[in-house]
Amino acid sequence: MLILLLAGSSLRAAWDFTTIQQRADALYGPASRDGENRINDWQQLLLQQRNQSENAQLNAVNRFFNQKLHYREDIDIWNAVDYWATPIESLRKGEADCEDYAIAKYFTLRQLGVSGEKLRITYVKALRLNRAHMVLTWYATPDAIPIVLDSLTDSLSPATQRSDLMPVYSFNDSGLWLPGSQNNKRVGDSKRLSRWQDVLKKMREEGFPIDE
Repeated sequence: MLILLLAGSSLRAAWDFTTIQQRADALYGPASRDGENRINDWQQLLLQQRNQSENAQLNAVNRFFNQKLHYREDIDIWNAVDYWATPIESLRKGEADCEDYAIAKYFTLRQLGVSGEKLRITYVKALRLNRAHMVLTWYATPDAIPIVLDSLTDSLSPATQRSDLMPVYSFNDSGLWLPGSQNNKRVGDSKRLSRWQDVLKKMREEGFPIDE
């Protein structure tokens, strides 16, 4: 049994992957060999990166999911117009929409010890593509210009260098923000986002120790 013993908040409690994979099999059916391999690789990523610098973790996690998951639309993966998958669901499938990449990166970095105050899943408009998009953003300090982790590129860039992205709103496990002159225009908590709450509920069912 592989258990990652990381102390801290509920998002950093020990992840028992033996139980998680058993519960996932019960919920979704047996995983393919490739799916099992991707989940095993995820465990190894967590072990390898847990003592690295945050900058190294950001780069490693961004590259890992960009390389492990193949982009497809929700309608093709889940037969639904808009479906937010858990990291386990995405890795089992090997396929993801933009929000699934951001969600997987968020939970992985939280488990590695990155503070939730530094991370937000950010809904944007991708101007060059003329479509909605989702990325993960990391703030060195509350008022810092965030660094963007994007499924479209393995390179990390400050948001000021991503003129192709127009922020719409951002959230994490504790809050919801709208863009403004400051990075801290908090307008409520993320319980208002039903799809985010669905992700948390599914992760609890999969065996992840996430508080209600």
